[in-house]
Amino acid sequence: MNNAEHGYLERRGQIEHYFDRTAAKTWERLTSTDPVGRIRATVRAGRDEMRATLMSWLPDDMTGMRLLDAGCGTGALSLCAVERGAHVTAVDLSANLIQVARNRYAAFAPLTQDSKNSSKRGWVEFSSGDMLDPMLGEFDYVVGMDSLIHYDAPDLINGINILSERTKKAILFTFPPRNPLLAFAHTMGQFFPRSDRSPTLAPVSQNKLRSALQKSIEKQGWAEGKTTRISRGFYTSQAWEWIRK
Repeated sequence: MNNAEHGYLERRGQIEHYFDRTAAKTWERLTSTDPVGRIRATVRAGRDEMRATLMSWLPDDMTGMRLLDAGCGTGALSLCAVERGAHVTAVDLSANLIQVARNRYAAFAPLTQDSKNSSKRGWVEFSSGDMLDPMLGEFDYVVGMDSLIHYDAPDLINGINILSERTKKAILFTFPPRNPLLAFAHTMGQFFPRSDRSPTLAPVSQNKLRSALQKSIEKQGWAEGKTTRISRGFYTSQAWEWIRK
């Protein structure tokens, strides 16, 4: 195992521990309709807007298309894709969040059933594991909403490269854009005890990210698509679309 692989696995372990043990209940509540505090309300609003934005970049009719919800959390985006007829593979490092997602899907699925259009029903399979696992198969679309934000630029780029090899149409992902406020927060986060903080965000320069992707997946037939930034209080994330030509 080289240093890059070791670094990725170490970071993946930190993220898994945080979301599966430290913050599972917090994220279950955040992604529900239960009341939350002012700060978390801005995060919820930002995530809701981001999800709507990414869904607007996908086809309205996804009947029979395969979609990977990479880092699905409690499964909100997966359920949106199911409503459009997609066959969704939803994967997350946190087994606890996956169980929440399964429970919500069990309550949601009967509402989407239509005996007259059974051939157009979507479905979702939830699993706990690594979104880069090649055993997950090939997909028409991959969406990674706020699932790569804790990885440093080299790991983020490597992840996109790996996913591009088994994606037919488009990859939509988000990353924390580098700006003075996020850079300051990232620096200050290093001073808190590890037990008291979540895995830090890894702000990335979009220009540097673009340059790296142009040297890798662009040469394999991919082109940059839409991009937009969502900022709502304590939530800031940049969405980016890359399309296979």
